[in-house]
Amino acid sequence: MEKLYEGKAKVMYPGPERGVVRVYFKDDATAFNGQKRAQIPGKGVVNNQVSAALFAYLEAHGVPTHFIRLLSEREMLVKQVEIVPLEVIVRNRAAGSFSRRYGVEEGRVLPHPLVEFSLKNDALGDPLIYDGAALALGLLTGPELSRIKELALKVNALLKEYFAQRHLELIDFKLEFGRLPTDEGRAIVLADEISPDTMRLWEMGTGEKMDKDRFRRDLGGVEEAYQEVLRRVLQAQPST
Repeated sequence: MEKLYEGKAKVMYPGPERGVVRVYFKDDATAFNGQKRAQIPGKGVVNNQVSAALFAYLEAHGVPTHFIRLLSEREMLVKQVEIVPLEVIVRNRAAGSFSRRYGVEEGRVLPHPLVEFSLKNDALGDPLIYDGAALALGLLTGPELSRIKELALKVNALLKEYFAQRHLELIDFKLEFGRLPTDEGRAIVLADEISPDTMRLWEMGTGEKMDKDRFRRDLGGVEEAYQEVLRRVLQAQPST
């Protein structure tokens, strides 16, 4: 089948009807804007199923997403959206680039969740961008920016509780949003994926990393950590 798009971790194909896309999750792993590459067996299966479970959970709690349903271990069906060219990062603790940028020890609890934006541009290294610049460049409108911040913080609150019930702490994560055509215009919805590739998850009590940092930092046990996250996500859904 002809590809619509192939990225670092996913391939998109036409869906069974107009406005619908099949997403195939690959085992390819990249870090540092593609400078480090490898294959992690089973990663695509984990990311597909974790994303599907989290999208369904968030939808049930009032967060609109592009998710429709799972098709297979590695594939899901989603609504076709126009991606807003921003990565939205929500941070609960200092970690990764935030710690390096500001010389802050990793693990420091932030006084409140921090929402940051970076420009989706591999050639420029996905640089941080502030609200005014994003608006000046016409990347989104003021109401869209406000809606994205609102949804990002809601997702954070929901997922912090979700993972706490699974003995995992949500340190930070990256989201992407898209515009979905509606009868009233265009609605902002959560898109892309939510998986160990796009989140930092630490084991409560020990701080053991259960995410892509195991790959970035050559800690070993990457496949095992991903599988353990999937196992916990597939537990009975939390009641709240």
